[in-house]
Amino acid sequence: MSERQSAGALAAAGVTVLFWSSAFVSIRSAGASYSPGALAFGRLAIAAVLLGAFALVRRVGWPDRRAWPGILTSGLLWFAGYMVFLNWGERLVDAGTAALIVNVGPILIALLSAWVLHEAAPRSLWLGIAVSFAGTVVVGLSMSGGGGSSLLGVLLCVLAAITYAIGVVSQKPALKYGSALQITTYSALVAAVALLPFAGLLAHEAAKAPLSATLNMIYLGVGPTAIAFTTWAYALARTTASRLGATTYLVPALVVLMSWLFLGEVPGWLTLGGGALCLAGVAVSRRKASKASSASGGSPGAASTRSAGEPAPKLYKLLP
Repeated sequence: MSERQSAGALAAAGVTVLFWSSAFVSIRSAGASYSPGALAFGRLAIAAVLLGAFALVRRVGWPDRRAWPGILTSGLLWFAGYMVFLNWGERLVDAGTAALIVNVGPILIALLSAWVLHEAAPRSLWLGIAVSFAGTVVVGLSMSGGGGSSLLGVLLCVLAAITYAIGVVSQKPALKYGSALQITTYSALVAAVALLPFAGLLAHEAAKAPLSATLNMIYLGVGPTAIAFTTWAYALARTTASRLGATTYLVPALVVLMSWLFLGEVPGWLTLGGGALCLAGVAVSRRKASKASSASGGSPGAASTRSAGEPAPKLYKLLP
């Protein structure tokens, strides 16, 4: 891969990380005026329209029928379910805490991949799961002082991580039969259709919501959903997923910084400590896999040796 391509992939990954980090802050802000389901429907409807228009311009066709089980499952769980749970959770806990909890998703995905896709489950995976679970417990205990609502917020963020993990694992086989843009576009469409029952509520809340909240919802649909998924696919096509996956560790730190700058929210020290344990668990669980990739002679150009229909490995490491 040329230096220009490498720089382009790095820039695209940076755009994705920034957008996905800012999503936690925008959700927290818009969530004061929009209910979880209405906000999720508005975000996905905007993204579906934009991605659909882009797919038409690119002449992206109808997905292979073998891709539809993954599209339907990921659309319902990852795109729709994840966003509703996260929107709900962020009404009860701050954006930084939500980001710290949800970032255990890569471990859950690795665990599900070992069970469903029969991928290797090294000892480091189980150790990482134990460390991250301990971190989640610490975060939960740190929020217990805020009453039952804060604990519910933690549980909702855990549910968001679970639905995210199940959705991504189910989407992975679908990538054998369609491009990243194709699978993402139709998953967003499936999610928007599934959340149509919230359309009336969205219209009702939009009539009363301040302009700032509505702009945040539009931003979520355009930036963190439509653009960020496109730049992620662009970067993934030009480098290895393992290299891109490392950027996931930047997300919680950026969310905490953005929350402090734009919302005046900073998680407590005990919450940050629990979040650090969650991130440490993710790092431990991926350590052996990263070493194995290096030992096999993996390089940025290795992605170009895969066949056109073969999905890139470990696509799931970066949080949307």
